[in-house]
Amino acid sequence: MQTAAKKQMTNLEDIKGAIAAKIDSAAFTSWIAPLSFDIIDGVLVLGAQNQFSADFIGSVYSNILTDVAAEFGLNVKISVRAAAVSAPIANDNAAATYAPAANIARVETADAAAFDAFISSDANAFVLSACKKVAAGAVSFSPLFIYGPAGSGKSLLAGCIRAASARRTIIMSGGQFVSEFTRSLHDKSVFAFKDFCRNCDTFILDDVQALSGKRASTEEFLQLVIDLRAAGKNVILTAASAPNNLTGFDRRAQSVFASGLVADLAAPTTNVKRVMLMRAGVAADVADSILPHVSADGHVIAGVVTKIKTYAELMGENVTLDVAQRLLADTLQKAKTPIAMVKSMCEKLGVSYDAVCGTGRARSLVLARQTMMAVLKGATNMSLTEIGRMVGDRNHATVLYAIAQVEKAKQTDLVLAAQISQMIAEYK
Repeated sequence: MQTAAKKQMTNLEDIKGAIAAKIDSAAFTSWIAPLSFDIIDGVLVLGAQNQFSADFIGSVYSNILTDVAAEFGLNVKISVRAAAVSAPIANDNAAATYAPAANIARVETADAAAFDAFISSDANAFVLSACKKVAAGAVSFSPLFIYGPAGSGKSLLAGCIRAASARRTIIMSGGQFVSEFTRSLHDKSVFAFKDFCRNCDTFILDDVQALSGKRASTEEFLQLVIDLRAAGKNVILTAASAPNNLTGFDRRAQSVFASGLVADLAAPTTNVKRVMLMRAGVAADVADSILPHVSADGHVIAGVVTKIKTYAELMGENVTLDVAQRLLADTLQKAKTPIAMVKSMCEKLGVSYDAVCGTGRARSLVLARQTMMAVLKGATNMSLTEIGRMVGDRNHATVLYAIAQVEKAKQTDLVLAAQISQMIAEYK
């Protein structure tokens, strides 16, 4: 009797090892290790903690589990294990519930007119079409990674996808994901948190860069992306810069982010800014006069609109051009200075001004620095010596080399070429 029990235990350990050899280690730890293993009448019975876990494992890992069981002459069955009668053990394998924070949005109703809120330009037609495709159903290019400068409309587009999708949709900011994951670890409900995040058709994470430097949260999120994609679910990510320019992430994370469709979102054009102002009721002559002095930042434009509308409501009078210029004196742009351009580009490229002017040689930082030099060369009449002074007192030869490297890279990197052309047009 003892020999038979020992043999069965050995078989179970061998089976676990065979499964682990065929599945990514993080996936094995997240999904397979928490299962209970038993052999009953020639059937390998795997017990999951809840029905969602059982369904998910069955849909994603069924083939692997069936093949491994067959190697040992067994069939396989995945079921929900009965709750233990004894007192629960305080660890992550114990059954637990997870209640999302009140500000975590989960939507299951569609608004067909949701995308009307986003005013598109020719430069953004592609990314807008991709977002509408995602909202309409499952797509083949998950994850959809949308990046662009602050105020380009990334969060607005994410909200449009959420509102337009008729399927189960979860949307979180990067900061919320870190906070909720940390809370689930503290409350020992991490597996319930995993289940919540995976029990959807579309998962949206706004501001991926908030995970930068947070290794545990990043690893958990990467596994979430991999599992959702394997299950045929949609994943949408937004960030301030392209995956290979994100700082604080290792190469694996950048690779996963870039494994679907990467689409850049251009800053609002003059026409987009005009439509935004006109939609808000700003008089045509006022809009046309202040447009050249309103930055291409959706947040700033929204602030201008709010200020004008609030003034009109409180004072009971229309906002004339003179009133608008006085009212918006602290918002309207004055002549662009080289230092202001460099700081603006730092924000667009996701690097700090101090790092650009420093001695760091990280690949993403060097590319950002060289890109800024090329943009300043194309957008201004500055000499190479003056350009070098703007990015940490680089000498003439360094600037010349940097511009040559960028011109060479543009020949094969169409995204970089488009990004530089856009910034040159903006800063001229």
